[in-house]
Amino acid sequence: MSNSLGLSRRGLELALSLRRSYADGEPLFIPEEPDKMLMPEHLLNNQIDLEGFEDPLPLAVVATRDPDSPMSIAAAARMSGRAGERPLVMEVFNMLGETSKHPVVKQCVDLVTESAFDPGVIGKVQRNAEKFVALSRKRYTTALRENLKKLLDGHLEARQFVTEFFHLSEAGNLRVDIRKRLIIGLLTSDTIRPSIKFLFLENLERLPMGVRREIISETLKTPGKPTLEAIKQELAWLRLELPPEKVH
Repeated sequence: MSNSLGLSRRGLELALSLRRSYADGEPLFIPEEPDKMLMPEHLLNNQIDLEGFEDPLPLAVVATRDPDSPMSIAAAARMSGRAGERPLVMEVFNMLGETSKHPVVKQCVDLVTESAFDPGVIGKVQRNAEKFVALSRKRYTTALRENLKKLLDGHLEARQFVTEFFHLSEAGNLRVDIRKRLIIGLLTSDTIRPSIKFLFLENLERLPMGVRREIISETLKTPGKPTLEAIKQELAWLRLELPPEKVH
Protein backbone atom coordinates (compact mmCIF):
# COMPACT_ATOMS: atom_id res chain seq x y z
CA MET A 1 0.00 0.00 0.00
CA SER A 2 1.32 3.44 -0.93
CA ASN A 3 1.74 6.18 1.66
CA SER A 4 0.70 9.82 1.27
CA LEU A 5 3.82 10.47 -0.80
CA GLY A 6 2.80 7.85 -3.39
CA LEU A 7 5.53 5.39 -2.36
CA SER A 8 5.45 2.00 -0.67
CA ARG A 9 7.87 -0.10 1.38
CA ARG A 10 7.53 -2.95 -1.12
CA GLY A 11 8.38 -0.59 -3.96
CA LEU A 12 11.45 0.70 -2.10
CA GLU A 13 12.68 -2.84 -1.47
CA LEU A 14 12.18 -3.76 -5.13
CA ALA A 15 14.00 -0.60 -6.25
CA LEU A 16 17.01 -1.51 -4.09
CA SER A 17 16.92 -5.07 -5.45
CA LEU A 18 16.85 -3.74 -9.03
CA ARG A 19 19.87 -1.55 -8.38
CA ARG A 20 21.80 -4.61 -7.22
CA SER A 21 20.66 -6.57 -10.28
CA TYR A 22 21.89 -3.84 -12.62
CA ALA A 23 25.19 -3.57 -10.75
CA ASP A 24 25.69 -7.34 -11.12
CA GLY A 25 24.55 -7.41 -14.75
CA GLU A 26 21.64 -9.73 -13.96
CA PRO A 27 18.38 -9.87 -15.98
CA LEU A 28 15.15 -8.57 -14.47
CA PHE A 29 12.29 -10.89 -13.57
CA ILE A 30 8.59 -10.46 -12.90
CA PRO A 31 7.99 -10.22 -9.13
CA GLU A 32 6.97 -13.55 -7.60
CA GLU A 33 7.80 -15.32 -10.91
CA PRO A 34 11.60 -15.82 -10.90
CA ASP A 35 11.58 -17.87 -14.12
CA LYS A 36 9.86 -15.18 -16.20
CA MET A 37 11.98 -12.32 -17.48
CA LEU A 38 10.48 -8.84 -17.34
CA MET A 39 9.81 -7.54 -20.85
CA PRO A 40 8.83 -4.08 -22.16
CA GLU A 41 5.39 -5.44 -23.09
CA HIS A 42 4.73 -6.25 -19.43
CA LEU A 43 5.46 -2.67 -18.43
CA LEU A 44 3.39 -1.25 -21.28
CA ASN A 45 0.33 -3.34 -20.45
CA ASN A 46 -1.57 -1.45 -17.77
CA GLN A 47 -3.98 -4.37 -17.42
CA ILE A 48 -1.21 -6.49 -15.84
CA ASP A 49 -0.67 -6.13 -12.11
CA LEU A 50 3.11 -6.12 -11.73
CA GLU A 51 3.09 -6.06 -7.95
CA GLY A 52 5.95 -3.81 -6.78
CA PHE A 53 6.35 -2.30 -10.24
CA GLU A 54 3.16 -0.33 -9.62
CA ASP A 55 5.30 1.84 -7.35
CA PRO A 56 7.19 4.73 -9.03
CA LEU A 57 10.62 3.98 -7.52
CA PRO A 58 11.24 0.63 -9.29
CA LEU A 59 10.01 2.14 -12.54
CA ALA A 60 12.38 5.08 -12.07
CA VAL A 61 15.30 2.67 -11.53
CA VAL A 62 14.53 0.82 -14.78
CA ALA A 63 14.02 4.06 -16.71
CA THR A 64 17.39 5.43 -15.58
CA ARG A 65 19.54 2.33 -15.13
CA ASP A 66 18.52 -0.10 -17.87
CA PRO A 67 21.16 -0.22 -20.62
CA ASP A 68 18.52 -0.83 -23.28
CA SER A 69 16.17 1.87 -24.47
CA PRO A 70 13.07 -0.35 -24.99
CA MET A 71 12.95 -1.27 -21.28
CA SER A 72 13.70 2.29 -20.18
CA ILE A 73 10.99 3.91 -22.29
CA ALA A 74 8.47 1.23 -21.26
CA ALA A 75 9.15 1.97 -17.58
CA ALA A 76 8.91 5.74 -18.12
CA ALA A 77 5.67 5.35 -20.08
CA ARG A 78 4.09 3.22 -17.35
CA MET A 79 5.17 5.69 -14.69
CA SER A 80 3.75 8.64 -16.67
CA GLY A 81 0.18 7.47 -16.03
CA ARG A 82 0.44 8.11 -12.28
CA ALA A 83 3.29 10.60 -12.06
CA GLY A 84 0.98 13.61 -11.74
CA GLU A 85 -0.91 12.25 -8.73
CA ARG A 86 1.66 13.18 -6.04
CA PRO A 87 4.17 16.07 -5.90
CA LEU A 88 7.09 13.80 -4.90
CA VAL A 89 6.34 11.30 -7.67
CA MET A 90 6.09 14.20 -10.10
CA GLU A 91 9.57 15.34 -9.07
CA VAL A 92 10.99 11.85 -9.47
CA PHE A 93 9.42 11.61 -12.93
CA ASN A 94 10.92 14.99 -13.92
CA MET A 95 14.36 13.70 -12.93
CA LEU A 96 14.13 10.79 -15.37
CA GLY A 97 14.76 13.04 -18.33
CA GLU A 98 17.94 14.36 -16.71
CA THR A 99 19.34 11.05 -15.46
CA SER A 100 18.38 8.48 -18.11
CA LYS A 101 21.03 7.77 -20.74
CA HIS A 102 18.36 7.34 -23.43
CA PRO A 103 17.14 10.41 -25.37
CA VAL A 104 13.78 8.73 -25.96
CA VAL A 105 13.13 8.79 -22.19
CA LYS A 106 13.89 12.52 -22.07
CA GLN A 107 11.46 13.09 -24.94
CA CYS A 108 8.79 11.13 -23.09
CA VAL A 109 9.28 13.11 -19.87
CA ASP A 110 9.33 16.46 -21.68
CA LEU A 111 6.11 15.74 -23.58
CA VAL A 112 4.25 14.62 -20.46
CA THR A 113 5.45 17.38 -18.14
CA GLU A 114 4.98 20.16 -20.71
CA SER A 115 1.38 19.04 -21.15
CA ALA A 116 0.87 19.19 -17.37
CA PHE A 117 0.24 15.43 -17.34
CA ASP A 118 -2.63 15.64 -19.79
CA PRO A 119 -4.24 12.16 -20.10
CA GLY A 120 -4.48 12.50 -23.89
CA VAL A 121 -0.77 13.21 -24.20
CA ILE A 122 0.07 10.38 -21.79
CA GLY A 123 -2.00 7.98 -23.89
CA LYS A 124 -0.20 9.09 -27.04
CA VAL A 125 3.21 8.70 -25.36
CA GLN A 126 2.32 5.18 -24.26
CA ARG A 127 1.16 4.20 -27.77
CA ASN A 128 4.35 5.63 -29.27
CA ALA A 129 6.38 3.67 -26.71
CA GLU A 130 4.70 0.46 -27.91
CA LYS A 131 5.67 1.30 -31.51
CA PHE A 132 9.23 2.12 -30.43
CA VAL A 133 9.61 -1.23 -28.66
CA ALA A 134 8.26 -3.15 -31.67
CA LEU A 135 10.55 -1.29 -34.09
CA SER A 136 13.59 -1.80 -31.84
CA ARG A 137 12.94 -5.52 -31.61
CA LYS A 138 12.66 -5.73 -35.40
CA ARG A 139 16.01 -3.95 -35.84
CA TYR A 140 17.78 -6.25 -33.38
CA THR A 141 16.24 -9.35 -34.96
CA THR A 142 17.49 -8.21 -38.38
CA ALA A 143 20.98 -7.71 -36.90
CA LEU A 144 20.91 -11.25 -35.46
CA ARG A 145 19.97 -12.66 -38.85
CA GLU A 146 22.74 -10.70 -40.60
CA ASN A 147 25.32 -11.87 -38.03
CA LEU A 148 24.37 -15.49 -38.63
CA LYS A 149 24.89 -15.02 -42.37
CA LYS A 150 28.30 -13.43 -41.72
CA LEU A 151 29.24 -16.34 -39.45
CA LEU A 152 28.29 -18.95 -42.04
CA ASP A 153 30.12 -16.99 -44.74
CA GLY A 154 33.26 -16.86 -42.60
CA HIS A 155 33.11 -13.09 -42.12
CA LEU A 156 32.45 -13.12 -38.36
CA GLU A 157 34.57 -14.79 -35.67
CA ALA A 158 32.76 -17.40 -33.56
CA ARG A 159 33.24 -15.80 -30.14
CA GLN A 160 32.14 -12.42 -31.46
CA PHE A 161 29.02 -14.02 -32.97
CA VAL A 162 28.04 -15.62 -29.65
CA THR A 163 28.80 -12.45 -27.67
CA GLU A 164 26.73 -10.33 -30.04
CA PHE A 165 23.94 -12.93 -30.11
CA PHE A 166 23.36 -12.54 -26.38
CA HIS A 167 23.90 -8.78 -26.47
CA LEU A 168 21.47 -8.24 -29.34
CA SER A 169 18.83 -10.60 -27.98
CA GLU A 170 19.00 -8.91 -24.58
CA ALA A 171 19.19 -5.36 -25.90
CA GLY A 172 16.32 -6.02 -28.27
CA ASN A 173 14.35 -7.73 -25.50
CA LEU A 174 13.78 -10.69 -27.77
CA ARG A 175 10.97 -12.82 -26.34
CA VAL A 176 12.31 -15.64 -24.19
CA ASP A 177 10.47 -18.34 -26.17
CA ILE A 178 11.98 -17.05 -29.43
CA ARG A 179 15.44 -16.87 -27.86
CA LYS A 180 15.03 -20.44 -26.64
CA ARG A 181 14.04 -21.73 -30.10
CA LEU A 182 16.97 -19.94 -31.73
CA ILE A 183 19.49 -21.41 -29.29
CA ILE A 184 18.07 -24.93 -29.63
CA GLY A 185 18.17 -24.54 -33.41
CA LEU A 186 21.82 -23.48 -33.29
CA LEU A 187 22.80 -26.28 -30.88
CA THR A 188 21.19 -28.96 -33.07
CA SER A 189 22.23 -27.52 -36.44
CA ASP A 190 24.55 -29.52 -38.71
CA THR A 191 26.00 -26.32 -40.17
CA ILE A 192 27.16 -24.77 -36.86
CA ARG A 193 30.60 -25.88 -35.68
CA PRO A 194 30.85 -27.65 -32.28
CA SER A 195 33.21 -24.93 -31.02
CA ILE A 196 30.45 -22.35 -31.51
CA LYS A 197 27.92 -24.57 -29.75
CA PHE A 198 30.21 -24.91 -26.73
CA LEU A 199 30.47 -21.12 -26.58
CA PHE A 200 26.69 -21.00 -26.33
CA LEU A 201 26.77 -23.49 -23.47
CA GLU A 202 29.22 -21.22 -21.63
CA ASN A 203 26.64 -18.41 -21.82
CA LEU A 204 23.51 -20.35 -20.83
CA GLU A 205 23.75 -18.93 -17.32
CA ARG A 206 22.62 -15.59 -18.76
CA LEU A 207 19.15 -17.12 -19.22
CA PRO A 208 16.50 -17.75 -16.56
CA MET A 209 16.80 -21.12 -14.85
CA GLY A 210 13.53 -22.40 -16.32
CA VAL A 211 14.64 -21.54 -19.86
CA ARG A 212 17.98 -23.27 -19.30
CA ARG A 213 16.19 -26.41 -18.20
CA GLU A 214 14.00 -26.38 -21.31
CA ILE A 215 16.94 -25.82 -23.68
CA ILE A 216 18.90 -28.67 -22.10
CA SER A 217 15.93 -31.03 -22.00
CA GLU A 218 14.73 -30.38 -25.56
CA THR A 219 18.23 -30.58 -27.04
CA LEU A 220 18.88 -33.89 -25.28
CA LYS A 221 15.64 -35.24 -26.81
CA THR A 222 16.84 -34.45 -30.35
CA PRO A 223 17.34 -37.61 -32.44
CA GLY A 224 20.89 -38.87 -32.10
CA LYS A 225 23.47 -37.69 -34.62
CA PRO A 226 27.26 -38.16 -34.42
CA THR A 227 27.74 -34.39 -34.60
CA LEU A 228 25.58 -33.94 -31.49
CA GLU A 229 27.13 -36.50 -29.17
CA ALA A 230 29.74 -34.23 -27.57
CA ILE A 231 27.17 -31.45 -27.05
CA LYS A 232 24.69 -33.88 -25.51
CA GLN A 233 27.32 -35.19 -23.11
CA GLU A 234 28.09 -31.64 -21.96
CA LEU A 235 24.39 -30.85 -21.61
CA ALA A 236 23.89 -33.97 -19.51
CA TRP A 237 26.58 -32.72 -17.10
CA LEU A 238 25.05 -29.24 -17.05
CA ARG A 239 21.66 -30.72 -16.17
CA LEU A 240 23.18 -32.53 -13.21
CA GLU A 241 24.69 -29.26 -11.97
CA LEU A 242 21.34 -27.41 -12.01
CA PRO A 243 19.68 -26.94 -8.62
CA PRO A 244 16.67 -29.23 -8.04
CA GLU A 245 13.33 -27.91 -9.26
CA LYS A 246 11.04 -26.51 -6.61
CA VAL A 247 7.86 -28.47 -6.02
CA HIS A 248 4.82 -26.19 -5.66
